[in-house]
Amino acid sequence: MILTNDIIKNKYQNYANKNMKISREIKKGNLIKIINGLYETNLNVNGYLLASSIYGPSYLSFDFALFYYGLIPEKVTTYTSATCEKKKKKEYNNQFGTYTYRDVPTFVYPMGIRIIEEDGYYVQIATPEKALCDKLYTISPVKNYAELENLLFNDLRIDEDEFRKLNINDIEELSNSYHCSNVTMLYKYMRRKVNE
Repeated sequence: MILTNDIIKNKYQNYANKNMKISREIKKGNLIKIINGLYETNLNVNGYLLASSIYGPSYLSFDFALFYYGLIPEKVTTYTSATCEKKKKKEYNNQFGTYTYRDVPTFVYPMGIRIIEEDGYYVQIATPEKALCDKLYTISPVKNYAELENLLFNDLRIDEDEFRKLNINDIEELSNSYHCSNVTMLYKYMRRKVNE
C-alpha cells in the first residue's frame, strides 16, 4: 500500500518522535521509501503500479506501454511515463526501479488513457495506439513511408501482427490532435495498408 508522510505521521501520532519511528520502520523493512514523503508497505509490488503516484499527473506510455501490450519484444526495465506542462524530463530511482517522465502536448494528454487495477493498486496507462503515438512524437521526423517502416519494424522492433491489431480510427483521432508529422504519417501509412 502506498502511504504519504501525512498518513504515516497520523498513524504514529502517539509516538513522541514520529520521524524516529518512521526511520525504525524503514530499517525493519516495514516501510520502503519511494521518494521523499511517499512510502510503500509491500516489497513485492510490481514497480509499474507506483509510477502514477511518484510524479503526476502522469500515465505509463512510450517503451514501457509498448512492451506491456506486446508491441515490442524487449523487456523494458524503466517505467516510462507521459506528463504535460512540466517542461523538463524527470527521473527517479528507488528499489522498485527507474521511473522517467516526459511531456506530451497538452491537448493530447487526456486522450487514449485507461486505468488498470492490480492487487488494489490503480495506475493510468496509455492505450496501445496512444503509446505508439507518444513514442513517435519523441523521435525526429521521418521523410517517407519507407523510413517510417524502417523506424517501426527495424528500429523500434514493433511486432507486425500486434501492429495490425491497432485501431486505425484511434490513430486518426490522435493524428488530428498531435500536429506531429510522424503521427500523421503513421495514420496515412495505416490507411494506405488497409486499402491495399
